[in-house]
Amino acid sequence: MSSAVSRVPAAPSEEALRHFEALLQFETDCWDVHHAITNNRQDFVLLDVRSIECFTKGHVDGAESLPHARLNEGTLAKYPVDTLFVVYCAGPHCNATEKAAIRLAKLGRPVKKMIGGVTGWIDEGFSLVAGAPTEDTSK
Repeated sequence: MSSAVSRVPAAPSEEALRHFEALLQFETDCWDVHHAITNNRQDFVLLDVRSIECFTKGHVDGAESLPHARLNEGTLAKYPVDTLFVVYCAGPHCNATEKAAIRLAKLGRPVKKMIGGVTGWIDEGFSLVAGAPTEDTSK
């Protein structure tokens, strides 16, 4: 008797290794982002790609607000072309990170998704800060 879990056999180990290593090229998690920020090892720009209103209500300390619909060459001009962007949104129920990642990739910019978004951040016990963006992101 098999379960729904084992009914489809697991991939061979070599394929699983390639798959899971590849995932880390596309995503990071809240713990790794938090560790980088709190240990002064932040070698990326953390972008909150939700609306400015959502950002103002609560965001990851150190994140910049840049709603995904406003990502373009002009709004990214201040960043060197090799800047790694880590994007996040509300959480697993939100696809703004995918929309942002697509825009960034089309612009030739390195990008990773912070899985879990705000929901994951809070679930891990990390806090948010409130406040408006420090600069205009409307361009």
